[in-house]
Amino acid sequence: MKLNIISKRYWYFAFSLLLIIPGLILLAVKGMPLGIDFTGGTMIELQFTEGNRPERETFETETIAEGIDGTVVLSGDNNLIIRAPFLTDEQIEKYISDVAVKYNEKPESLRYSISSVGPSIGNEVASRAALAVFAAAIGVILYIWFAFRSIPNSFRYGVCAVIAMIHDTLIVLSLSVLGQFWGWQFTSLTLTALLTVIGFSVQDKIVVFDRIRENTRIYRKLDFETLVNHSIIQTLERSINTQLMTSEFMLLSMALIGGSSLRDFSIILLVGLLMGTYSSIFIAAPLLVVWENREWKNWFKGGKQSPAEA
Repeated sequence: MKLNIISKRYWYFAFSLLLIIPGLILLAVKGMPLGIDFTGGTMIELQFTEGNRPERETFETETIAEGIDGTVVLSGDNNLIIRAPFLTDEQIEKYISDVAVKYNEKPESLRYSISSVGPSIGNEVASRAALAVFAAAIGVILYIWFAFRSIPNSFRYGVCAVIAMIHDTLIVLSLSVLGQFWGWQFTSLTLTALLTVIGFSVQDKIVVFDRIRENTRIYRKLDFETLVNHSIIQTLERSINTQLMTSEFMLLSMALIGGSSLRDFSIILLVGLLMGTYSSIFIAAPLLVVWENREWKNWFKGGKQSPAEA
C-alpha cells in the first residue's frame, strides 16, 4: 500500500496550530520573557576559589531570596554570571558581601566584574534581526521564483516556502514564551537560534520543491496532488536521515550534557530544526496542493474529494 501523506494535510495544519496558538495566547497575555540583552540591566560575574562554586539552581534560588530577581548561568570552571534588572551600587555591594560570607570567601579572594546593558542595544539588535528576516523572505521568494521559472506558477513555491518559514519561526517563539515556566528568557542567544532555524528551514524546502520540479517534467500526465505525494516519499528518507545525522543528535547531546548555559539554546535549536524538516514535508508541500486545487473555494461548500483519495 502506497503511503499517502498529502491526503492528511489538514491534520498537519491542525497539529501546527495546536503547537503555535497556546504560545501566541500566552505571548499576548504575559508578553515575551525578555532577558537583560533586550530590557537592560546589570550583569555580575563572580569567580569563586577552586571547588567552592555552588550549584547553579541553588545559587539562583538564594539570589532571588536576596531580593534580586535574576537568572544565573555557569561560566568556566569556577565562575557564575548573574543577570538581573538594574541594581544600585549599594545593592551590588551588599549582595557580593553576603555571597562572600555565605560561601566562606574572603572579600579579596572573591573576584567579580560588573557591567550594565542598556535596552537601546537590545532594541537595535531586535530591529536589525526583524529586517534581516524580512529581507530573507523576499530573497527566498525571488530566488525560488527565478530558479523554478521553467514550471507554471513558480512564484507559488517561494510563497509557500516563506509561509512554512514563518510557521517554524512561530513554533520557536511559542516555545520561547512557554519556556518562562522553566525560567527561560529570550536573550541574544535565543535570537541566534531563531535566525539559525530560519536558515536551515529554507534549505529543506528547496530540496523537496526541487524534486517536485523534476517530477513535473517526468510525470506530465499525473495529477498534481499525486505528483507532490510521490515527490515527498522520494525525499522523505533523505530529509529525516540528514537532519538526524547532521544536527539533531549533536543538539540533543548539547542539551543533555552541555550545561545550563547551553541547555535553553540547544533545546530551542533542536525543536526548531526538527520543525523545519517537519514543515518541509507536512506544511510547505501540502500548501502547494491546496493552492493548486484552490481548495479554499470549497471550504464552505461541504468539501471536495481530492484526486489522491478518489
